[in-house]
Amino acid sequence: MEWTRWLFGEGTDLEIWQMAARAVVMFFVALLLIRASGRRSFGQHTPFDACVTVLLGAVLSRAVVGASPFWATVAAGAALVLVHRALSIATSLWPRFENVVSGREVVIIRSGHLDRQAMLDALLSERNLREAVRQKLGSSDFSGVALAILERDGKITVIEAKAGTQVQADTL
Repeated sequence: MEWTRWLFGEGTDLEIWQMAARAVVMFFVALLLIRASGRRSFGQHTPFDACVTVLLGAVLSRAVVGASPFWATVAAGAALVLVHRALSIATSLWPRFENVVSGREVVIIRSGHLDRQAMLDALLSERNLREAVRQKLGSSDFSGVALAILERDGKITVIEAKAGTQVQADTL
């Protein structure tokens, strides 16, 4: 088909309209692949989900600029989406596998006391922790914190202490 070669070009020597045409087509291919990947890949923002986001963008961009064959690039993107979807299903079926893929939450503060080893393991500075506490409580005083948890997606959840209550050791 001569018109497709004119519209999309071949190789890396592309005209402006050819790259633009490839970008438009790749937008719809990417949208289709993202929808096939499921809501999780762009909704949960875990490192596992970020992998498919970054890799899909990197792979599909090669077709736009002509660095790789168009259909081979689409196939590579589809393969990434299928692997992500299969791993997502596996993590929903097997909690231990989910811990391997997505990690676990980490308690950083319990009853106002910092767990410095947990902070070190999580590469979390006290400054970052104080910022999260300040955003939740309006003060960076750890004594007002019942629990601070570094979630699997990297966010810090801060639970305010109620007057006179202690968090039990087996809570988390």
